Amino acid sequence: MPTLLETRASLQEAMVFLGALASGIEQAIGESANSISYLAGKHLGMAFSEDAPRTGDIEQALRSVTEILQKNNCLWQFEPFQPHDRPALVETTDAGDQVLLVFRDCMIRQSLFRFGHHQKGSLCNMMYGFFSGALLNIMRRDSTLEILHAGENGCYKKLTVGRTVSADTSLPERG
Repeated sequence: MPTLLETRASLQEAMVFLGALASGIEQAIGESANSISYLAGKHLGMAFSEDAPRTGDIEQALRSVTEILQKNNCLWQFEPFQPHDRPALVETTDAGDQVLLVFRDCMIRQSLFRFGHHQKGSLCNMMYGFFSGALLNIMRRDSTLEILHAGENGCYKKLTVGRTVSADTSLPERG
């Protein structure tokens, strides 16, 4: 059985290929690459979370997303973050419930650095789509994941989960 380091090295090799592919797609089709990657991530998030327990609690939903990622061998270590000047972890706004997230061990970020490609592109949009799809299944609400800071050692993002329950939680048709 391969060790964790051997498994991770194998994954990194595949992710470098994905970084090269993303770079080429972004150059060939421009901004459309972000939409394509978002939809691919959303489909994946919905598929992976199909059997996840439903909840209206954003903290429980994030724990479920963590379990889903671990179960599917995805190395996206994230955690909710509450700045010292924020009274609660979850802040309710007109847009919905917001929570700040720190992504420390991100296979996408590491792949982009290894390939030498910039952050905040189509592969980062794939992660946004994944969260959107998973939270749509788990909470029955639409969400957005905004990159506030992208860096070498971690990324800082704002997750906003909309107030209204979504009517459509079916997987998109594959063509």
